[in-house]
Amino acid sequence: MRIAQVAPLTEAVPPRLYGGTERVVHWLTEELVALGHDVTLFASGDSHTSARLEAAWPKALRLDGSVRDPNALHMVMLERVRRKCDNNEFDFLHFHLDYYPFSLFSRQPTPFLTTLHGRLDLPEHRPVFSTFASIPVISISNAQRRPVPHARWLRTIHHGLPEKLLTPQPIRPSYLAVLGRIAPEKGVDRAISIAIRCGIPLKIAAKIDRADEEYYHERIRPMMDHPLVEYIGEISDHEKSDFLSGAIGLMVPIDWPEPFGLVMIEAMACGTPVIAFNRGSVPEIVDDGRTGFVVEDDTSAVAAVDRLTTLDRASIRKEFERRFTARRMALDYLKTYRELMDEMEPHIKLVSNAD
Repeated sequence: MRIAQVAPLTEAVPPRLYGGTERVVHWLTEELVALGHDVTLFASGDSHTSARLEAAWPKALRLDGSVRDPNALHMVMLERVRRKCDNNEFDFLHFHLDYYPFSLFSRQPTPFLTTLHGRLDLPEHRPVFSTFASIPVISISNAQRRPVPHARWLRTIHHGLPEKLLTPQPIRPSYLAVLGRIAPEKGVDRAISIAIRCGIPLKIAAKIDRADEEYYHERIRPMMDHPLVEYIGEISDHEKSDFLSGAIGLMVPIDWPEPFGLVMIEAMACGTPVIAFNRGSVPEIVDDGRTGFVVEDDTSAVAAVDRLTTLDRASIRKEFERRFTARRMALDYLKTYRELMDEMEPHIKLVSNAD
């Protein structure tokens, strides 16, 4: 199958450090190539892939200070994809750009779908999905769908990561961990409070976006002075196995409807249990009492910390292998591609005959 994967230009594919969407696109693309498909990846020029790379801009936009309007470059990339469709270069198009492709690609015959990676609970999202109610979309959790149930949801496909990317390491767990990003909705302040109440060290491996610097300096930085708290900074994939394997548990005290918490399956890949607040996709990912604990507040999180050592880390790893590998994700997408192509085949033949 000739497949186009169209990624955001914000980060390289895969990203050097933080970047959930681009990381998932990379894993999916590599699995599709490994399964024998002809894949073209539309992404920034500093991306690395086994697929054919179509560079829409030389450098990831987060690292290119000369770019002030990322929308302009994304529009150029979409037009490049469309022109290749005119030449019948693809059997299927898979977008990871939210609603940007909806209008343009609903007016051409190549089958396509969009995976929605972000939150959908803002008021301005409702008219988008009402206007484009026939556009096929994939949710990354069932929880993500709730604000816009009228969208044309094909199925939920949970993210997956390569089976051997992160693995349990022979390290004695000795601390609680936070991984990802420091932002108000991520609840790092709550994680610090929980760890201090439990009297257990907390290691924080997280990036700080420019937009969150004020929050960090006013709210989080003063809490870092506690002797139990250690701020490591942003870490790469090759550092995560040791970091997560050394953790008694991963803390995810979020305060927003997160569509999919990639850090939770990264922890599970290392056999590390998760304590996460009952928000968004959390109860779909964490098997309460088996791979971690789903809690409602700080008090119940503190109580759950005492139970982390009762969970079997080998069983957590096995659950990751069963549910959250990149190969499983790729096979789910291929099934969806074929179903949509079969559905559209009569229409494509009709258009072809008309020409």
